[in-house]
Amino acid sequence: MDHYALPSVAAGLDNPTMLNRRTFLHSVSQTALLTAAAPLLLGGRIVQAAPTPTSAAESAVGRLFESLSDTQKQTIALPFDHASRTKISANWHITKPVLRDDFFTPAQRKLADEIVQNVTSPDGYERIKLQTEDDDGGIEGYSIAFFGTPGKDKFEWELTGRHLTLRADGNTVDKAAFGGPIIYGHGESDPSKNLFHYQTKQVNEVFKALDPAQAKAALIATAPGESTVPLQGASGKFAGLAVKELKPDQKALVEKTLGVLLAPYRKEDVDEVFAVLKATGGFDLLHLAFYQQGDLQDDKVWDMWRVEGPSFVWNFRGAPHVHAYINIGTVS
Repeated sequence: MDHYALPSVAAGLDNPTMLNRRTFLHSVSQTALLTAAAPLLLGGRIVQAAPTPTSAAESAVGRLFESLSDTQKQTIALPFDHASRTKISANWHITKPVLRDDFFTPAQRKLADEIVQNVTSPDGYERIKLQTEDDDGGIEGYSIAFFGTPGKDKFEWELTGRHLTLRADGNTVDKAAFGGPIIYGHGESDPSKNLFHYQTKQVNEVFKALDPAQAKAALIATAPGESTVPLQGASGKFAGLAVKELKPDQKALVEKTLGVLLAPYRKEDVDEVFAVLKATGGFDLLHLAFYQQGDLQDDKVWDMWRVEGPSFVWNFRGAPHVHAYINIGTVS
């Protein structure tokens, strides 16, 4: 049976315990492929286009900050313009303490987990919990930092560790969806077991929908560096096939695919992403690139791919395991 196939409804009703966490995630992934992303750019209406300082995650950030002792603040509370805020890496600790250390109280660990839960969707939260358990013993193996003071002008909370960077900024960081670049990944090298291979399967549905000339334009031999994700703006040069060259049904499939990619994150951040796209030239300015490099099973299901436009970079390297870097925002 396909690894991501839905369990039968009858089986799920007769024995709910069969739906363990991994089965649940695989089921949600398959459902996402079938139902995700009602069109947002081609006619949908964005109600709330960004998080705010009083959003659920940011409220928890404020409570966590207020709980810090002076000694804790000296270690993990940094100036807003500190260089660490803009560093990106798939495997680093933004500050030395990790959440499981005695440096933090149990209540503070619980608040950090609450923030992670509130910057993600239910599926995204469960997926991140499994990924962090596999890669570094759980979320408590990760580090956090505060930049600036929550509730006072610009601020940002950030979590980093192996294969994960998350941010919460209440939309106080200028021109940046998610508050800046974010990262996800998973150290599992078997695609059928990797928690994010469902995204590669969905993106490759787009490739399969291309005609031969489009596929030739989209397929490139060598992938760029994994952390090569600067926003180029309107004058940028983008590899691959432009979405504007696609037919309407192909465009609809690309838009659905973006919804699948964004599904792990909270609605406020997803809405901001689509608002940024709309404000910076629209969906048609995106380009799709698939890379022959790193085809894990030599099956022409391209494990490395990139979606890029003036205000948008989603760089996914699925080999030898997943490292994905996302950078979305407007460029002056």
